[in-house]
Amino acid sequence: MAEKRPLDLLVISDVHLGTYGCHAEELNSYLKTVKPAILVLNGDILDMWQFRKYYFPKSHLKVLKRIISMMSQGTQVYYLTGNHDENLRRFTNFETGNFHLVDKLLLRLDGKTAWFFHGDVFDVTMKHSKWLAKLGGFGYDLLTMINRFVNFISTSLGYSKISLSKRIKDGVKSAVRFVDDFEKTATDLAIDNRYDYVVCGHIHRPAIKTVESSKGKVTYLNSGDWIENLTALEYHEGEWSMYRYDEAAFSHGPEEEPDSAEAELVMNGIPAISFGDMVLEELTAGQMIRRVADAQPFTANGKYHV
Repeated sequence: MAEKRPLDLLVISDVHLGTYGCHAEELNSYLKTVKPAILVLNGDILDMWQFRKYYFPKSHLKVLKRIISMMSQGTQVYYLTGNHDENLRRFTNFETGNFHLVDKLLLRLDGKTAWFFHGDVFDVTMKHSKWLAKLGGFGYDLLTMINRFVNFISTSLGYSKISLSKRIKDGVKSAVRFVDDFEKTATDLAIDNRYDYVVCGHIHRPAIKTVESSKGKVTYLNSGDWIENLTALEYHEGEWSMYRYDEAAFSHGPEEEPDSAEAELVMNGIPAISFGDMVLEELTAGQMIRRVADAQPFTANGKYHV
């Protein structure tokens, strides 16, 4: 097995596990190549809006398996809630072992302050028209399914892949204005609070750029998504970089065994999840997600912990 790249910090967001548009296999292939000291899951990792009890394939479960394996090997994992996994917010500040569930996060990186949050707090549809946002989420999921079929035909004919949703968003002035407003609001708040970095997700628009105003400057970063962009933010030895998945860089050989027995997750269910001396009750993947969606607590060692 090839040696993994060490990272001080890895940020991924908007994976949308449980939807047809999620590129779980590609994400799992990438996660196998890195060894982060800290992993920030910046919202919308699980998609509870579009969750269907009959659709949670093995490739999606393998991503959860990989993250748990990282935790068992010492990676600190911070799960920041987003709008598609907003039901987790009722469990905010839950911690166990190397796992931390929060809504926002401040980290000191080489003497500088980084502010992490998903970003849906700036989305007006989330505050006043949630039904419209959920309808848009359903439409986006449908569009990604159509996009996959189109790209299958396109690549079969020797043409490159295209992103229908990106073309639509780039061509609609209101969508472009929303992105601009989102970035300005985030950077203005970060500058007011004298943060050095502001790290978001939500808008599926990967970016690293420095923004200046009369009050100061800040580095704005967005980790993108694993629906159409397949991107992640990497921080190592004082430098930020944007990772972009390259299919040609990965071989498609047999899947290797998990890195740790502590991260044992069988593909037809989850017999146990252990973090140190804590063992969560037996649950299948679907039961685990539905338990969270229904706000029913897990049990750990026979006691309720949320």
